[in-house]
Amino acid sequence: MPKTPASKGLPLPVQRNLRKLGQDIRDARRRRRIPVAIMAERASISRMTLNKVEKGDPGVAMGIYATILFILGMADRIGGIVDVTTDTVGLELEAEHLPQRIRRPRKTNKNPNEGES
Repeated sequence: MPKTPASKGLPLPVQRNLRKLGQDIRDARRRRRIPVAIMAERASISRMTLNKVEKGDPGVAMGIYATILFILGMADRIGGIVDVTTDTVGLELEAEHLPQRIRRPRKTNKNPNEGES
């Protein structure tokens, strides 16, 4: 992927994953035999923008990627990208901060005037 202003500061693994996403979108479109012009029209984008999506250009808005996945029938996958149940690092960090002991709550005076003289 050529260096574009949008990809200039991106980590290499991010660039690779975006490129793979674009290729997967292209393959899914082709398997469904949807021509570029029709896909672009359905997504309300230009053919040039669809070309950028299929190359994994990070400068394309996430909403456009989401719309294209919707057209391909894959919109449900968007919600699972950062699913908390599969966030192993987050779950491990949360487990580290669990309390060692759990104490009963202290009894409090129900009558606020009690104890005053």
